[in-house]
Parts: sequence; structure tokens; C-alpha cells
Amino acid sequence: MNNPVKQNAAVDGNITIDSPLRFLNRELSSIAFNRRVLEESMNDQNPLLERVKFLSIVGSNLDEFTNVRMASLKDIITAGQDTIGDDGLSISQQLERINAAIHQINLDAQKSWAQLREQLRKSDISIAQLKQLTAAQKSWLENYFMDHVFPVLTPLAIDPAHPFPFLINKSKAIILHLKQNDDGKTMRAIIPLPRQINRFIKLAGKDGHRYALLEDVVSLFFDKLFPGFTVLGYGVFRVLRDLETEIEEQAEDLVSIFENFLKRRSRGEVIRLIYARGMPKDLEAFLIRELRLLPEDVLDVDGLIGLVDLSELYKIDRAELKFPSFTPRYPPRIVNFGGDCFAAIRNKDFVVHHPYESFDTVVHFLQQAAHDPDVISIRQTLYRTSQDSPVMRSLIEAAEAGKSVTVMVELKARFDEEANIRWAKNLERAGAQVVFGFLDLKTHAKISLVVRKEGDNLKSYAHFGTGNYNPVTSKYYSDLSLFTCDPVLCQDAARLFNFMTGYAKPEKLEKLAIAPINLRKRLLDLIAAETAHAAAGRSGAIWAKMNSLVDAEIIDALYRASQSGVQIDLIVRGICCLRPGVAGLSENIRVRSVVGRFLEHARLMVVADGNGLPSPKAKVYLSSADWMPRNLNGRVEVLVPIENPTVHEQVMNQIFWANLKDNRQAWELLADGTYRRIKNDQPPFSAHEYFLTHPSLSGQGGSVKRGAKKVLRLRHKK
Repeated sequence: MNNPVKQNAAVDGNITIDSPLRFLNRELSSIAFNRRVLEESMNDQNPLLERVKFLSIVGSNLDEFTNVRMASLKDIITAGQDTIGDDGLSISQQLERINAAIHQINLDAQKSWAQLREQLRKSDISIAQLKQLTAAQKSWLENYFMDHVFPVLTPLAIDPAHPFPFLINKSKAIILHLKQNDDGKTMRAIIPLPRQINRFIKLAGKDGHRYALLEDVVSLFFDKLFPGFTVLGYGVFRVLRDLETEIEEQAEDLVSIFENFLKRRSRGEVIRLIYARGMPKDLEAFLIRELRLLPEDVLDVDGLIGLVDLSELYKIDRAELKFPSFTPRYPPRIVNFGGDCFAAIRNKDFVVHHPYESFDTVVHFLQQAAHDPDVISIRQTLYRTSQDSPVMRSLIEAAEAGKSVTVMVELKARFDEEANIRWAKNLERAGAQVVFGFLDLKTHAKISLVVRKEGDNLKSYAHFGTGNYNPVTSKYYSDLSLFTCDPVLCQDAARLFNFMTGYAKPEKLEKLAIAPINLRKRLLDLIAAETAHAAAGRSGAIWAKMNSLVDAEIIDALYRASQSGVQIDLIVRGICCLRPGVAGLSENIRVRSVVGRFLEHARLMVVADGNGLPSPKAKVYLSSADWMPRNLNGRVEVLVPIENPTVHEQVMNQIFWANLKDNRQAWELLADGTYRRIKNDQPPFSAHEYFLTHPSLSGQGGSVKRGAKKVLRLRHKK
């Protein structure tokens, strides 16, 4: 497979902290992440259907990248602002390189699909071509077509009286050139393929799993849709639209703003046409003209358009072709307290590591709060959640029970706006106080704050998370949930809620750092302090884990720390604009990305504070924020110190240790912007497999925890 996304190659030691070459391009780095995911579809160490799933994820990610990131860049060009980025590239230069990179990754994705298709066939899962269908299969398909497909198809003629139809984002359609048999007149027509029908139609029969593509089935029966016509030519295509619609800020009702915004967004301009190879040239030219596209906006695919639909094949019931199933552990600490979450938290802070440990812990915490007569108030943020959310149901039950329930609902959670509007209305009907926060800031912090009457006093309990309150994504997103009743953290959390609901910036925060108020400054101060330790001859070290590293000011601070001798290990799953390993600039910085069974999503930071790492004296933090300008400047985020010794040890000696040791699914970022899979002479080690089989420290009962700590001490001595 072609290697790809190589960025500016001038990495010979001449890059200074003043040169734009010190930054890697954000968009190309995003494509590089998708290439790493694509490589997992080619990795024969993964089960076959999991490889198919990785390929569908690549398709989904590239769709969103086009809908959002490319759309934003094109909008800037359209506005006549070909600005220069931190990396020295203009918008037009970026688009040129992005188009080349996307073209190449699409070629490689189709090569992967061709190989997977053959391996699926050998495992009795096949996608039939039209010429392979038997007469009996065609007869069965005709009945299926008339019963299940024909009733929902709407063929659309295109002529002066019927202009080119509107096609929704990500939709697939067939375009035809037709001749009327009685008078010889020709016309064009389009058949939109409804999303409500599976792309892969399972053929009758008991032997294996044999499928036909929806577009192939429709093409077999054009005569049913256009009786009296002859098909002169046809092709299958797909459109992607610009989803970055501007929000009208002058409106008074925020819900109305977003309801109107969603309607406008669905009608954004087409920015990408993808068609299956073999489409007649005249039909291709017609589509390009009607959709008002440039040649660089068009992709000719020799294979399957819409790779995201491969997720349908993953649903096939073939357990031997998937990762072994597992049951998330429920923290014994709560079990030891008879299932009483509040008693367990009062005993000691603890962290739940999802998906290895059950998200039910979070659900039960809120359910107990809803049903406990001593709980008087619940405050909660909502960024993303599931369609049938037990978290939201608990909050509704609490409100209906007469408790004071306040929910900070973020309407600007991209692609979840409609669901959040629906939940907001349901909460209000139940009697909850719903707040929509800031128009110019996204509320991305994940916090629950419960106040309980205990005797003559009020006691607060808080949950801080790195991930969303979503029980579905919690099954494959790797995140951390911190439960605490630390009075200072809880008081800071209350101040944060007051900021979100009343807009008044807190005058004092004792432990939390909050974006956009002081989180950036806290990060820069921590990096600067470590830089000073190293400059003074003490052991300076930083470990940090996040999804994306883009912020120029933070990156420059890390460069200065490296120049002072601070040893920096970064675990950045996706976008990374920092260029590691450059002599005189970043030779003390190492960047790795872990891509595997679970989506790495937790944001963590450890600074040695002059003590080296790992150290019980180090400072450890959990956060909702990536190190990006949008998180530090344009969102409400939190950075939470971890002070409990057991949780402190768990983050350093389990989570970071395993991620830094991984040589099965980890990649290292090279100075030229490319990634190389980590291979060494150490025994094979997967962080994900380790977490599946090793209980976390802080959620355990006494004897189990003491045994785990002993293993950790012995391991680090080695």
C-alpha cells in the first residue's frame, strides 16, 4: 500500500522555533490518522469482519472530513480569503494537497476492499455480481424487488419541466440515459436509492451468506421503473454536501435557531461527487455541470462507493470472525458497599476505565441520585448521548420526583443537535430546568454534580468524565470516569455550573481549571514549570494523552521544554501538528498513536514536577479537552487534578505504562509527518488486551487492590 501523507520534508535540523515548518498541517495529519485506521483493515492479525468494520470507519471518517473540514476550507476560498496557516501553507495549497491525499487513500481503500471481498468469499460471505446470478436467484430477486424495493423508489425524469432533483447528503443514486421506444426521444432520469433499504440484500438460500448490492438489484429491473424505454447507459453516484452552515446569532430563541439551522444545513452545496467507474462520459459530464463542480471535486471509484455501508456486513452473526466478546467489569468497590455509589465514593475517590469497566457505574450513580429521597439536586451537562438514554431517563425521573434538576444541554454538538433538542423538550416537560449555555461557546465538559442531605449537612458528589454520557459509544470508546466527593472539587464544579447557567465568571477556582477562563494558562504554567526544573538540572518529564494536538502556543511551549531537556512522551490518537525528533527543536519529544479495537478518547496529563516519571510526587490531571484552539478558546472544558494516591498510581502505572509499552497497535510519528508502526524486540504487548484482562486499581476492593499494586511494583523494578 502506498505510504502516504508525507508533509514538508525539510527536517534536516534547520527547523527553528520561528519557522512555520515546525508545524505539521492539521488536515493532512487528519488524513494520516485515517490511513492508520485503513492499515488496520489490512492487518491480518485482526479478525476478518473487524477488518471490514475498520474499512467502514475509514469511509465514515472521510465523509465527515469532506462535509466539515474541506467544506470550511472551500468556504474560505469562496470568500476570497486565501489565508496562510501556522504551517506556512495557504488554503489553496492545503486543498491541493488534501485532494491528492484523499485520492490516494481512496485508491488504497478500494484495494483493501478488493482483498477483503475475496477473503470474505473464502469464508462463505460473498457479494454476487450480476453475471454470477442464477436464473433462480434472479427470479427470487424480482419478487423481492417488487415487494420491498419498488414501493419506495421514486424515479425522476430530468427535462426542462423537471430540473435536476435535490439529493440529500451522503445519498446514492442511479443516473440513466433512456430512449423512448415508440418515438425514439431520449431523456435522462435519476433514481435516488433510499437509505431505508439495506445496501447489501441477502439472497435466499441456506449456504453461507450471499448478497447482492442494492444498485445492482435495481439495475436488473429498470424495465419495471421505465416501461417502454430502452436504457442507453447508466451509472451509480453519490454526493457529499457542505454541512458548515452559518448560525444566525441575532435570533432570540436558541432552539428555533438550531431547528432552522438543521433545515438549512441539509441543503448545503454539493462539494464532492463520487461515481462508480464505468459511468458513461456524457452522464459524468452532465452531473458535473448540474452540480456545478470542478474536476478536483470528482472521484472516480473502481470498486464500492460509500464504504461506510460495509458496517451492514459487520452485523453478520459470525462470532469467529470478530474480536472475542467480553463483559465489562463492574467496580467491586461499589459492590463491597452493597451497591451504594455514594457510600463507595465517600470511602475514597475512584476511576472507572471504560469500556473495560462498565458505564453502568455512571448510570447507577444517577439512578441512585434520582431515587434517593435524601438527594435534593442534580446538575448535569449533556453534549452527546444515545437515542434511548438511561442517563436522561434518570434525570427525567428525578425531576418528576420533585428534585431540583438542572441540565446544561449543548445544542452545538455537531450531528447531535436534533437529538439534544428532543431531550431538552422532554426534560422541560418533566420539570427540569434546561439551560442552553453560550451561543459563542460549546459546552464540552462532562460533569454531574449531586447534592445530598446527610444529617444536618449537605454533601456533594461529582462525576468528571473524559467521554460523553453515552452508554452506546462507551462500549468502544476508551475513557475515564472520576467519582469524588472532594469538597473543593465539588465547590469548583458548582462554580462552573453557575458560570454555564448565569454567565458569571467564577472569581476563584481552587483546583479545577476551566476553558476558556484559565485552562490554557494552567497548561502553559505546568509546561513552563517543568521547563524550569529541567533548566535547573532537575529531572523534567511530561506525559500527555489526547485525541488531537493542534494549538500553536502549546506546541511552542513543548518545543521550549524539549530544548531545556524535558523528556516528553505524547500519546495523540488523531491529529498532531507537532513535529517530533527534530535536532535542536524537539529531539526530546516522542509522539505515538494507538489505533486498535477501541477508540482511544481519554485526555490525561502527568508532569514530573522535577521528580522524573513515574513518581508518586508527580502531578496528574484528567480532562475533557484536547489541546486545540477550539477547546481552549471556544469551548467550556475542565482540567481536574487527580490527588487520590490509588487513582494517581492507576493513571501513571497502568494507563500510561500500557500505552507507552504497546508494540502491537501503536505507531510513532516521524519528523516528516509520516507514521511508522512500532516494532521492537520486546514481547508482543497490546494495551487494549492488557486492560481487558487486568483490573484497575482504584475500583477494586482491598485484597485485590493490594495484589495488583504488588504486581505493579515488581513490574517497574524490572
